[in-house]
Amino acid sequence: MKISTISYCLKENEILLGMKKRGFGAGKWNGFGGKVKESEKIKSAAAREMFEESGLQVKETALYQVGIIQFYFESEPIFESHVFLVKEWDGEPKETEEMRPQWHPLDRLPFDEMWAADYRWIPLVLSGKKIEGRIDFNSDGSLVKDFSWKEAEFD
Repeated sequence: MKISTISYCLKENEILLGMKKRGFGAGKWNGFGGKVKESEKIKSAAAREMFEESGLQVKETALYQVGIIQFYFESEPIFESHVFLVKEWDGEPKETEEMRPQWHPLDRLPFDEMWAADYRWIPLVLSGKKIEGRIDFNSDGSLVKDFSWKEAEFD
């Protein structure tokens, strides 16, 4: 299972999502993140990916972990994603080769243009819960076959 990160910037009543332009998840709104490189710390990877995909500079101390989600496709383990919320950063979001950032009202997230399971777990972490979860998708990720979670604690 590949270790990855997903980070969401929050300001007032909005969340920053990125429209994935290429690769895995293209055409979907998502948080910012990606694979953790060998010998890279998870928070370092989250900060690096945030900068690469949005132009925002985030200090590791500003990354507040709210989840670990394991993603499976047809029972095959794909990603263990460490989920972070961010409320402090430097810079303004800018479009990159991979993502087109856009602010969305928290009460009107574009779930119909996101991963099929996002409407189940993202509201949990936005409401203040810290979770460990498992999501089982069908082969193309369009259908959630199973979703389970429990509350967790992170440093």
